[in-house]
Amino acid sequence: MNNSVGFIGVGNMGTAIIKGMAAHGIEVHGCDPNTDRLAKLAGETGLKVEATPADIVQNCRYVLLAVKPQHLPPLVREIAPLLTAGHCLLSIAAGVTESTLMELTGKRCPVVRIMPNTPVLVGAGVFALCFDDPALDAERRDFVQNVIKPLGQVHVLPERLFDAFTSIAGCGPAYVFYFMDALVEAGVNLGLTRGQSTEIVKALFSGSAKLAEKSPLHLAELREMVTSPAGSTIRATMHFDRMALRGVIVDACTEANNRNIELG
Repeated sequence: MNNSVGFIGVGNMGTAIIKGMAAHGIEVHGCDPNTDRLAKLAGETGLKVEATPADIVQNCRYVLLAVKPQHLPPLVREIAPLLTAGHCLLSIAAGVTESTLMELTGKRCPVVRIMPNTPVLVGAGVFALCFDDPALDAERRDFVQNVIKPLGQVHVLPERLFDAFTSIAGCGPAYVFYFMDALVEAGVNLGLTRGQSTEIVKALFSGSAKLAEKSPLHLAELREMVTSPAGSTIRATMHFDRMALRGVIVDACTEANNRNIELG
């Protein structure tokens, strides 16, 4: 059994990770009830199609669970008897803790919790990796980190910070798209066509993110570059401040964090 990665579930997130790994030479296997999607992935990436989760476990050292959280417990109970100390179980299921995974597997193998976000669909994800399981050795820890790195930014975090990470990076794309959509509506209100406004806002976010990534300046300094005395930008940002928008954003992330704790 070599260092192949077997995916149980090839939904949108699983598919994105498979494509990223395959593009960097990792042998990937997969099983899923959607046989059409499996066949398509096999043609695009060289994915080795397996018939059942048991086949994944028998043929892959690394078993990645890419199923919905509610489907995970019965699945792990099904494959647990086949797991050995040589395997490594990976999970991207939101809210399913490492302790739960360890309990479900009977500690037959090390477990790693992975939290991606949706920009992994375009190769620009942000990942949190939890290596808290004391049974995880350096070889398998390094392998997991090295196969995830090409897919985006990677942060190794203790599990106690996973809810915070999820509240910012996991939920974050929705916050960004929410603000983008609001700006599009503002553009339409000011006379732009919806198509024009959408195109402008997408370029605005893409360019601003690139500037923030490339510039050595603090985000506040980048904001100040646009904010001329008595200009239109300061008028707008002062309105944000009067509406306590910064506090609203912080409170929203706290609400998401609290919900993550409840779900966990």
